Amino acid sequence: MENILNDLFIFEMANNHQGSVEHGIRIIKEMGKIARQCNIKAAVKLQYRNLDSFIHPDYKGNTDVKHIKRFESTKLTYEQFCELVDTIREEGLIPISTPFDETGVEWCVCQGLEIIKIASCSSMDWPLLNKAALTHKPLIVSTGGKTISDIDKIYSFLIHRNVQFAFMHCVAEYPTPESHIQLDFIDKMKKRYYKIPVGYSGHEAPDNVLIPSLAAAKGVRLFERHVGVGTDKITLNPYTMNPKQTCSWVEAIQRSHSICNLQERGEKHISQGEMDSLRSLIRGCYAKKHMEINETLDKEKVFFAMPCLEDQMSSGDFYDGCVCTKEYKENDPIFERKKYTDVSIARSVIHEVKGMLYEAGIILNCDIEVELSHHYGIRQIRKFGAVIINVINREYCKKIIIVLPGQLHPRHMHKKKEETFQVLYGNMELELENEKKTLSAGNIQTIFRGQMHSFSSEHGVIFEEISTTHIKNDSYYEDTQNILQDPMERKTYIKNW
Repeated sequence: MENILNDLFIFEMANNHQGSVEHGIRIIKEMGKIARQCNIKAAVKLQYRNLDSFIHPDYKGNTDVKHIKRFESTKLTYEQFCELVDTIREEGLIPISTPFDETGVEWCVCQGLEIIKIASCSSMDWPLLNKAALTHKPLIVSTGGKTISDIDKIYSFLIHRNVQFAFMHCVAEYPTPESHIQLDFIDKMKKRYYKIPVGYSGHEAPDNVLIPSLAAAKGVRLFERHVGVGTDKITLNPYTMNPKQTCSWVEAIQRSHSICNLQERGEKHISQGEMDSLRSLIRGCYAKKHMEINETLDKEKVFFAMPCLEDQMSSGDFYDGCVCTKEYKENDPIFERKKYTDVSIARSVIHEVKGMLYEAGIILNCDIEVELSHHYGIRQIRKFGAVIINVINREYCKKIIIVLPGQLHPRHMHKKKEETFQVLYGNMELELENEKKTLSAGNIQTIFRGQMHSFSSEHGVIFEEISTTHIKNDSYYEDTQNILQDPMERKTYIKNW
């Protein structure tokens, strides 16, 4: 199911409607034009507060306390907000509101708003946050002025209430100087709050497109800015964007996403043009002297120079011990293929496993035993098998198991060992008896003695296995005919990798 909080642009109207439904509708229509022009999923955000109870009776009409005059002068009724919500929907936009009190939350529910936004000033207002959480609507929580310890508390509060939510990195200075924005905090939040979207709510100068572009480069997919429409009588504040600036803001983010996005899921796309360009600079392998067919090559018999012709052996492909399949004269290009051995296959698997562990932030010592499990031979290891890191094996046993993308560990069971899997990184498909389960990071599954099971991963997975003592020859495979029985064919052990 698509997460409504992903890839969303939020246009915050706040009080820029100036207490006029007509002017609010004008702002909404301008934002609708931008959303259609840029082909984006966008929302217009309002602010709800019941001023009759929100402001203490003794302070109503007070001009000394900040915001009171502004709130009272731009007051709209619930019915007037309903008109704005209807217009937002008519424009194909998502209506959102920031409630500042419990009545505001009730208005959100009555209007059927898809998302509720919690302002930075309210993000530790536990009565309000609890009221919003009880709606079971997705929440977006701004974190301006909050320490990492504060955000930890908010995270824990919402996680325990099973709420779908996102955090917004935000600096509550209006406007925010560039030196105070601290976009690197986004990286910390994304790493600390696993799977929780982290967006950026900006208050920098309205013509600054560098900041949102940098946020987009950090992987942000949820953005918010104050928007408004100026007139002869209405002057926008220093952190509110007019429609032209808003359009430039959206386009800058889209351009940054286009520049940063991987063209293939999780992988770097290498175009043919890039390959051709590099090929023109690669050195080819040439014969230093006349060589006969079946002669063994070494570095003393060849030299490397450009160009590297099509199908010619490159300097990077050359290896000592290559056997000539044809006769070569002096200065002839060498047309031999790099030989893929069991050793080179094992080495490539080890390199990929190390990369996955680095990416997952899992640090292991070098003096460990690594087991390449290849049930149909090492030539088939990328289809069938797994890499098993044996950490400890006493009365209890701990292993780290890595399944490469597209790899399947065949159905088997243990008669003596009971094991529990916990996914550390990625996702895996576990077939337990006749039940199929998808496990992601943090999920735990116990496999009892005698239970047939197999596991695989589309994009790669790392999981921990905690079990009773591991005993050799305690794995009984369903496919007894095809799986090679010779342990030398099924296992490769590596130490000090």
